[in-house]
Amino acid sequence: MDFLLSLKPTLTALVLPAASAPMLLLVCLLKGWRRLAVVALGLVWLCSCQAVAVWLSLHVLPQVQPITPDDLKREQVQAIVVLGGGVNSQAPEYGQPTLAPEAMARLLYGVHLSRSGQLPMAYSGGIGWAARQHQPTEADVASLSLARLGAAPLKWQENQSRDTRENARLTATLLHPEGVTRIALVTHAWHMPRSVKQFESAGFQVLPAPMGYMHSDASPWLQWIPSGHGLRDTSTVLREWLGLLLT
Repeated sequence: MDFLLSLKPTLTALVLPAASAPMLLLVCLLKGWRRLAVVALGLVWLCSCQAVAVWLSLHVLPQVQPITPDDLKREQVQAIVVLGGGVNSQAPEYGQPTLAPEAMARLLYGVHLSRSGQLPMAYSGGIGWAARQHQPTEADVASLSLARLGAAPLKWQENQSRDTRENARLTATLLHPEGVTRIALVTHAWHMPRSVKQFESAGFQVLPAPMGYMHSDASPWLQWIPSGHGLRDTSTVLREWLGLLLT
């Protein structure tokens, strides 16, 4: 089973537009299918536009509303749980590993909620299926990042998980024995629907605490010009949509 799961990042990457659309275009050109090649080229263009990524995030994924500190009290939340989002194992500027930008954004929002509600915080993240072996675990790097900022330390570190399903299951093994079942779950808005589903299956009562909503501050016409950022965001939305279908 672990071998099949280890193939998940590769298979997902091949299905998403960054790989599948150029491969389709190449096949069309080699076969002389000109009309289909035009369609494939248009697909590459659209999938690389930030406007398409934002539209898909609003219409393909379930929408989750942001929360306020008052929601933590009303829902009787017992702990903040922050999900991992990647590690930069070599950060020359620090001389140590650091969290990837998306993971750091999640951690900072978790700190904000933890301070606002005076609640303990957990971080869930090991070494993902797509990561290199022998790199530091994400929860350990998150703890290091908090120390750099002079922030309060984590109460719980779950550092064995490799995907969202394991995030939920292994976090439950840490928190449930201490009677913690009502949590505020912190992750990006586009990742939240799948995450809530997994954590509820693990026995938690979940208050979604989304952050990092997908949007663009660029001029409308610039949002229709292809960019690497647009292709990345479109792929992110489609990956989450596929994940929801398969869980």
